[in-house]
Amino acid sequence: MGVFSIFKSAINGQYYYRLYSGNNKIVLNGEGYPYKQSCKDGVQSVKVNCIYDFRYEKSDKVDNYRFNLKAANGEIIGRSEGYTTAYARNQGIELIKSLAPTATIQDLA
Repeated sequence: MGVFSIFKSAINGQYYYRLYSGNNKIVLNGEGYPYKQSCKDGVQSVKVNCIYDFRYEKSDKVDNYRFNLKAANGEIIGRSEGYTTAYARNQGIELIKSLAPTATIQDLA
């Protein structure tokens, strides 16, 4: 079971989310939002868009494979951690597709 955790940065005052897997590992990081409600809307956008393969923009660099998840408007709504192989990155995408739609939301802000 996944959990979206919403928090406010003490550094810049913006709101962010992280999606955690069942073993408490961060699998997706959200962009910064000026308002908490905007961050919550971003989480809802992830829940809707994560199931579509074409929403993932993959980056392939040696020992640094990543992806961005984009909303319907083309804006980045989530960024992955770095992976050491393309296979691991693709497994990360599949994990998000399975976790995010039903993930609970934990508001820490």
